[in-house]
Parts: sequence; C-alpha cells; structure tokens
Amino acid sequence: MEKRLLPVNLDSYKPLRDLVLEAIREAIIEGVLKPRERLMEIQLAEELGVSRTPIREALRKLELEGFIVMVPRKGAYVADISVKDITDVFEIRAALEGLAAVLAAERITDEELEGMERLLVEKAEAISRKDMDKLVKVDTEFHETIYRASRNERLAVIINNLREQIQRYRATSLAFPGRMRQSLEEHRSIVEAIQSRDINLARQVAQEHIENAENSILEAIKKDGLSVAD
Repeated sequence: MEKRLLPVNLDSYKPLRDLVLEAIREAIIEGVLKPRERLMEIQLAEELGVSRTPIREALRKLELEGFIVMVPRKGAYVADISVKDITDVFEIRAALEGLAAVLAAERITDEELEGMERLLVEKAEAISRKDMDKLVKVDTEFHETIYRASRNERLAVIINNLREQIQRYRATSLAFPGRMRQSLEEHRSIVEAIQSRDINLARQVAQEHIENAENSILEAIKKDGLSVAD
C-alpha cells in the first residue's frame, strides 16, 4: 500500500505521543486520510516509524476530539462531517469567539494590538496576491492573537479544537466569491472594537464574523457539491 505519511521527527523536543497525534490529526485535516477511511494501527506505525503504542494513544485522543470514530469489532475510521456537524461547531464557536473578543477587549496589550494591525496589512497583501496559503496562515494568527489576549488558556484550547474539526473547509470558506474582502473588513471591525474596549461591540462583530464564515461554507457546499456526510 502506498505510503502517505512521513516518519515523525524523533529528534524533536516534543513527546513521541504528541508528535504522532499531531501527524495523524494534520493528515486528517489536510485530507491525506479521507473521511470514512479505516485507520490501521500497523500501517500507521510503519509509515510514522513508531510502535503501535503511541498510535493507539493518538487514536483514543482523536476520538475524543471528534476526528475519528471507533466502530465496535471493526476499528477506527476517519470521522465524516455532516452539515449538522458544521452548524453545531459554528454555533458553539460563535459564542466562544464572542467571549474571547470580550476578554481581549478587557485585557489586550498595546503590543498585541499593534500585532493585529500588522496582520490586517498582511491579510490585505495576501488577498491582492491571491496567496491562499498565506491568507489562511494570517487568518489563523489573527484569531490566535485574540485568544492569547483573552488570557484564558482553557478557552483557547476549546476554540482551537473546534476550529480543527472543520479545518478542511477553511480554504473553501475564504475562496467563496467576495469572502476574502468581507473577512478582511470583519477583522478590521473586530480590531476597532477591541481597541476601543467596547466589549458589547467586540462580542457582536466577533460572532457575526463566525456566522458569516459558516454561511460561506454552507453556500460553497450547496454550490459545488462538496463531500459531507448525509
């Protein structure tokens, strides 16, 4: 069978179980491991160059995160995602992103605000160049700045987990006609609200941003017939 995963870097400072977890999670997010695909411990261990123990630990963790499903007497499969799953994730995320924006408006530093302003410039440049990889990277950094500024690590972990579950549709959302520019203006509104320390406005614009991202994904699925579960 063709190998698709690269061996983990055993020289990394991270624990082996974390390296294996990240490698399998990333393969699922990027579509290397497909929805409904069976995950064989032996094959994964061979491809990643590790024993089956960290593979087994990673699969248990990925099941808790919603990336895989364990079927009795059959094994582990990459979780499919339905329109209901997408709407459920975004419903929770909108509320939590709103909370993160509120906390950021109360706790953000001037240095972090300057960083967000720079990211707005970088995002505009990426849009002009139609550099999707850079756009996704800057978009991620923007939101992570808000999470750091909230000074609530547990909140950041929960939101990031939700984002990862629908990461495969991230580029789809941004590529939807008009969404890149709209997203940039929404980010600018979030920065302005946080900068003015207006917690009510910060919550509102952050939630609207997530709701608009959800609508873009659902419209793209409807328009292009993207693969989701029934």
